[in-house]
Order: sequence, then structure tokens, then C-alpha cells
Amino acid sequence: MERNQVLAEFANLTSERDELQRKLTDLEKMTLDMEASIKTLTEERDELQRKLSDLDDYSQQGFLYFSGSFYYVSSHMDNWYNSRSDCLDKGADLLIINTKEEQEFLNQYRRITWIGLTDKEAEDRWKWVDGTPLTTSFWHRGEPSHGEKQDCVETKYFTDTNSWDDADCAHRNFWICEKKAFV
Repeated sequence: MERNQVLAEFANLTSERDELQRKLTDLEKMTLDMEASIKTLTEERDELQRKLSDLDDYSQQGFLYFSGSFYYVSSHMDNWYNSRSDCLDKGADLLIINTKEEQEFLNQYRRITWIGLTDKEAEDRWKWVDGTPLTTSFWHRGEPSHGEKQDCVETKYFTDTNSWDDADCAHRNFWICEKKAFV
């Protein structure tokens, strides 16, 4: 074989090797990308299965789903503190009303009902059970009335969107628990 042929063959083999190396690198990158995609899809699947399991668990406990949250409507009456404790035992808390639609959802039950609003820490500084201050309210005319021991909020005038009344926390009412859904 002549020197020129050897050099040409060497150049061809070098070129082939380089092309195969590029293809191998591309395949390795594609493999890594696919492994990352599989990992992401597996995590998303597991998260969806967890959410479905939560939905099933809450449904079996009597919770209803509405607008991004699960709600449990009590079937008996108790004071505000025991009502809240029952909600916490269920992995939820007393209802925090953020929208008019949520207020109307609550009023459809047509019962005097505890919600998760109180000023027990400081008079007239209403806070939700999660510690956030009251920004949107649905107080009934003349409420809050600032009576002695009226540190908890009930929905009392359920035929009116503005149905809130401040009341003595020791009164016995129905209550609604809320658990934010992550669906």
C-alpha cells in the first residue's frame, strides 16, 4: 500500500472514529435526557397518586370538595375550641373565608356555624386561625358588636351574604373544617 493510500485510509478512519464519537456523545446526552424525563414523570405520577389518595381519604371521611378545598360540615354542635380541635384532628382547620363564593358556599348549609376567625388575642384585631389578619369580611349589619366575651365568629344570618356575628366562644354551634387541596 502506498503512503498516500495509507494516509487517506488513516484520514478516513479518523473521520469515521470522530463521527462515531459524536454519535456516541449524542446518544449519551439523549440517554441522560430520557433518564431525567423518566425521573420527572415518575415524580409527577407519584404526586398525582398521592393527591388521588388524599381525595379518596377526605371523601371517605365525609369531606366535600369545592373550589380548591375540602370541607367537612359537622353533624353536631360544640363550642369554638372543641370545634377547632375536631378540625385539627382531621388534618384541617376551621374555615377561612377568602371569597364571596366561599361565603355563599357556607351559607347554603343554613345553620349557625363557627368559622376560623377570632379576636381572642387582642380586641378588635380579627385574625384567622392560620394567623393572617382579616382583610375581606362579611359582617352582618351592626357587627361585630364588641360584646364581652364575643371573641369568636359564627355565621348566623345565612339568608344574607353578610352573615357574620361575633359570639361567645363557649356557645355551641355547628362548624365547618377546611383543608386546602393541592389538586
